[in-house]
Amino acid sequence: MANYNYDESGNMAAYFLITFLALVLIPLTFSSITSSQKRPLSGCQCAPCVEQRARVNKREGGSLLNPKLTTKSTFLVVGWSFFVFLCYRAAGAKLDNKVYNPFEILGLSSGSTEKEIKSHFKKLSRLYHPDKVKATVNQTLEDIQNHFVDITKAYKSLTDETIRENLQKYGHPDGRQELSMGIALPKWIIEGKNNIWVLGVYGLIFGGALPALVGRWWFGSRQKTKDGINARSAAAFFKSLTEEATMEEVVGTLGKAYEWELPNPKATVDAELRELETQISDQAGSKWHEVRKLAGDQVSRRRALILMYAHLLRIPVVKPSLRQEQTQILLQTPLILNALLNVSISRNWLTPTLSVMRLHAFLSQALLPGADRLRFAQLPGIKSEEADKLASAKDVHEVISTLEEKQDGRVAEIQKAVERWGRIEIVDASFKVIGERLVTPSSIVFLVLKLRISPPTASQTERRELSVDETKASIKRNEEKDNKFLNSRQETEELESEDAVAGWAHAPYWPTNRKPSWWLVLADDKSNRVVVPPMKVSDVPFFDPTEDRDYRSYKLQFQAPAGTGLFTWKIYLVSDTFIGEEVTRDIMLKIDDVSALNSDEQVADDDISDPDEDTLAGQMAAMRGGSVKKRPEEEESEEESGTDDDEKDDDSSDSDSD
Repeated sequence: MANYNYDESGNMAAYFLITFLALVLIPLTFSSITSSQKRPLSGCQCAPCVEQRARVNKREGGSLLNPKLTTKSTFLVVGWSFFVFLCYRAAGAKLDNKVYNPFEILGLSSGSTEKEIKSHFKKLSRLYHPDKVKATVNQTLEDIQNHFVDITKAYKSLTDETIRENLQKYGHPDGRQELSMGIALPKWIIEGKNNIWVLGVYGLIFGGALPALVGRWWFGSRQKTKDGINARSAAAFFKSLTEEATMEEVVGTLGKAYEWELPNPKATVDAELRELETQISDQAGSKWHEVRKLAGDQVSRRRALILMYAHLLRIPVVKPSLRQEQTQILLQTPLILNALLNVSISRNWLTPTLSVMRLHAFLSQALLPGADRLRFAQLPGIKSEEADKLASAKDVHEVISTLEEKQDGRVAEIQKAVERWGRIEIVDASFKVIGERLVTPSSIVFLVLKLRISPPTASQTERRELSVDETKASIKRNEEKDNKFLNSRQETEELESEDAVAGWAHAPYWPTNRKPSWWLVLADDKSNRVVVPPMKVSDVPFFDPTEDRDYRSYKLQFQAPAGTGLFTWKIYLVSDTFIGEEVTRDIMLKIDDVSALNSDEQVADDDISDPDEDTLAGQMAAMRGGSVKKRPEEEESEEESGTDDDEKDDDSSDSDSD
């Protein structure tokens, strides 16, 4: 019968916790080390961007005296500290289930002879006999007797034949011992006098804390949409957004969500906010009043819009708590805007879809939405008033030339910013169907775009002229890569090297580091509709005249219209970081009838589409008036002849039976 012992010393519980912590902490630590060893991204090298990245790193990483620990790093530090403590405790623990070793008890080596054992036992008897040892403060008479019994038992196990046989068979001089099972629980947990307290703790954990945690998760998830915003915010978006919504109407609709999206909304508007609102009203004028009217007078909405417009107008916020609140609002806004974008896309509205996308760039560059004339205020050192005077310039290159003529000292910083400017270029755009040379009704079509970034001041170096053989090899190599990408399941072509990809974008006013990306929109301008849900593209390579393939391919999948004809659509590439760097291109999709295919292609298509008339699918298609595949006449004649033969056989068998 097993004897169950509770873990009074806590050793077994320590071993269990050490094993559990090792299984959790080791892979988590390796993942942290791997993520920290990733190659840091380069970025815009202008002075404002360098200073902003330093502020971001200080805020996110803290300092040596005041480090900022994330939840993951805090868990690792506490976990490994507890792990070391448990290992130290387990290493110094006293084991109760030692293997019985009589030589160790007698203080002899395992190779001692019987004569040496007897001689040593006599010495120990004279020293530790209960009649000769006096009890002390730390040693009772019972301890003295037990110690002498252990010595005697060890001596007999080495000299007495019966006891030695028990030791060899069962590992103990007393013979077979009870099976001892350890339970990693202290004994006080199951003692009767502690039942009420133990049951009370169990009741609080499983009857109170656990249901409260599950309920909080359940009701919290019910209040959130799949886009991660509050359901009431989504409802406000559906009610407020219209098909012809202007930029101010989009901002006003966005402002309604701040009532539910901010974690700790405040119910007052302090003096500095009122002062900021006065400055915003003076600079933005009627646009601000229109946004305020659309968003409503709810306090949390008003606070959020004041701080957001202070950012857009580049008005400094003095109070640290307000600056922190402003940063929180700005970092929360892209998530809310993505939910608003999905509402617009679900209705296939083009105008509000483009407005929501463009609003990302205005927030990134801290410029008033809709003020495209101020696009040159994105450049370092250029104020809004000066940008308004430079609005007649065609591009950034002309602005730089104008400033160089005036020997302006800001040209060097502007050139640093323009070196990594996010001006995207469409190298090629076409519609492709896998395995087909034409696009037929309802077929699966891919819009394949080849993109690269061409900064305004990039040196458009002439590519080296290739020989005829080199040109053929290059064309063949690119065609193989294009076909491989078209037949793959990936929406983005894999890059051979990540060095050519853009790093952190020029965004000195955005509170975090920002990577540039673009929305790919396929739209019908005539009907003001989005043809296909947009796709977000990023990691576009820079123009490199030394590379044969300095672009990257992206593909957007959709189903072709059911009817034939020529469809004239437009491609939009809208930046989420740079204002005025939007690229458009008209593109036509021709849908041909199936009859335009070759006979082999038609037969293959018919074999797939038309069911046999003798199948269930064929009978259902015939009932609906659809086309079915007829059976060959030879098979029908063979079946009929076979039926006639069966009838003759039946007649002959009947006559024989008669």
